[in-house]
Amino acid sequence: MNITKLSVVFFSATGRTHKAAEAFVKALPLPAQWLDVTSRPAQEEPASFGPDELVVFAAPVYGGRIPAAAAQRFAGMQGSHTPAVLLAVFGNRDYDDALLEMQDIALGKGFVPFACAAPVAEHSLMPGIAVGRPDGQDAQKLADFAQQIWQALQQVASAQALSIPAVKGNRPYRGYPSIPFKPEASKACVQCGLCARSCPVGAIALEHPNQTDKTRCISCMRCVSVCPHGARDVNKLLLAAAGKVFALKFGARKEPEFFIGK
Repeated sequence: MNITKLSVVFFSATGRTHKAAEAFVKALPLPAQWLDVTSRPAQEEPASFGPDELVVFAAPVYGGRIPAAAAQRFAGMQGSHTPAVLLAVFGNRDYDDALLEMQDIALGKGFVPFACAAPVAEHSLMPGIAVGRPDGQDAQKLADFAQQIWQALQQVASAQALSIPAVKGNRPYRGYPSIPFKPEASKACVQCGLCARSCPVGAIALEHPNQTDKTRCISCMRCVSVCPHGARDVNKLLLAAAGKVFALKFGARKEPEFFIGK
């Protein structure tokens, strides 16, 4: 089939998912249009894609799921037998139900998710886990996968001839975990409001950007990464203790996984 347009719909709180998606997309022979839904206003009009387009969906994995905000915004996209590639980027622990969840969303919105991958990226919360990833080895594997999926597209007349690969996961999906680490503002906060405007779930009010609604916060660390004054962070002592346990269980290098329909 003749693909005329390439789009990337991504949710990336700290830039790591974007980095993995970029390593994949740059190996494709078309320029990409990037649609960042991380802080996308809920009232924004949904995007639609045609049968001659290729759409890449990329999201991080939090506790074995993609963030509910990402799932909601992906569900605002509409395909028309549009071929899609799904990237569930995980922090070296596991991706559990994330790819299956992304498949279900894509299929329900008119996409044909004929290829899926679970790349590894540096953990956004636990220090020292998968540092620097995706690295050169990961990038090469993602580039090789991009070439495979492009070849697969050239061999069919339309996306309807593509098959959906089996991925692991369970229905119902695992529940969203309760993460105890919620970023808070320090005295260095000047209340510029950048964190409030960037928060994917509205957990920081623009009127009071030095406060965090912990019932809404998903510990994505976006506010920490965007703060120009280094004024937001989680409890370092508690995080260090949890990080040691996490490293013992999940510190060994894991490799990305790839799936493509036959």
